[in-house]
Amino acid sequence: MKLYSDEVTTVDGIPVTTPERTWLDMAEMLTLDELVVMGDSCVRVPREAFEERDVPLCSIADLQRMIDRHKGKRGLRKAKEAIKLVRIGSDSPQETLLRLAIVRAAMPEPELNVSIISEDGTRHHEPDLSYRKYRIGIEYEGEHHGEAGQIVRDIDRSERYAALGWTEVRISKRHMLNDAKSAVMKVRSALVQAGWRRGG
Repeated sequence: MKLYSDEVTTVDGIPVTTPERTWLDMAEMLTLDELVVMGDSCVRVPREAFEERDVPLCSIADLQRMIDRHKGKRGLRKAKEAIKLVRIGSDSPQETLLRLAIVRAAMPEPELNVSIISEDGTRHHEPDLSYRKYRIGIEYEGEHHGEAGQIVRDIDRSERYAALGWTEVRISKRHMLNDAKSAVMKVRSALVQAGWRRGG
């Protein structure tokens, strides 16, 4: 398959394929969900406070350009399916997998890392996934959430949720087992309590 000059870049002086070309090349090897995770990671906007860059690795348009350019490439059908599911805003593979599980369970698609803004216009923290309409924030708790300092921050966050009149749904690795059935049940229960009805 042809490699165009604009599909090669250099990292530490070594020529490598660009993120968007690498994403397309991986389509024949990864599962659909893995390809969406990779796509989300490519297009996410970095957080300057934690990273040495402030622009995404590429855009959704860049991924689409690769699909359009390489007709007949192996994995192309999967790439076409995956790009429909790629979103800007996911900060981790777990957030992407949780979003995909929620959407596949016929629930509304949550927003990703959007600040809660209270009625007086104050910006608060950003839930990993959220439903502003239903005042629900979903937090994926990674391994680091067992550390002492993080426990204090998590308690503080839970108190802020309560003060703002929002429901916090906390998801951990164990909720993601068995096709994330347990995570989906927790989110559905919170949505139903907040007034959501399937098909409504």
